[in-house]
Amino acid sequence: MQVWQKANWIETSARISKAILWRAVEAQHVVATMSLVDTLEEQYLLEQLLEASKPPVPQGMEKMHFLISTPFRYTSPYPSRFRRSNAPGVWYGAFDQQTACAEAGYWRWRFVMDSDALREGEVVSEHSLFQARVSGRHIDLCNPPWETLAKKWRHPSDFSACQTLADDAREQGLDWIRYASARQPEGVCGAVLAARALKLHEPARTETWVCKVTAKRIIFRHGLDGFSFEPEAMQ
Repeated sequence: MQVWQKANWIETSARISKAILWRAVEAQHVVATMSLVDTLEEQYLLEQLLEASKPPVPQGMEKMHFLISTPFRYTSPYPSRFRRSNAPGVWYGAFDQQTACAEAGYWRWRFVMDSDALREGEVVSEHSLFQARVSGRHIDLCNPPWETLAKKWRHPSDFSACQTLADDAREQGLDWIRYASARQPEGVCGAVLAARALKLHEPARTETWVCKVTAKRIIFRHGLDGFSFEPEAMQ
């Protein structure tokens, strides 16, 4: 049994809170389908066929924006920090743009490094950065008593403690978890466990950022703004 289970940390520290989170998602689906067709009508038909092949939107999420519902629509054999393999979805966001880019960029870099055909070159992609509001019952792993286990929450590759905590959080009806980023010093993130706690921020703010990944560098650019990360320091 974990220490937080023995001491009922969730029950004693859970609070109602809200925040605005940034999320970075790849934005190349239109480009990908456009390259396969010759007209707008053909692209629309292709998009409809692709949509029909996807898992149905979970009940109660039919009217949610796809940027909110997508992480809850799909399962994955690959685990993430607060989600086990093939477990219910988790929507990840960050409290600032730099941290959102660091988190997305790291996993983009991992994808490139795992590909023999890509790792020796550079990969450029477009990402949409947008904001969402989260509101609900949560715990904060940056504050007592949780911060005493900071090494577990921020471990770069061992997610077992975080996944066990997420299981417990769901059982106790928590909506989201606030935690320190493992990829960006001083960065703070939010893992949203319940779609009901999310909605797009109004007024809507979406930005297109270009990401370039090489073996030694991750770069995000948007106009005159930009961030650069060394992936070796993020592991």
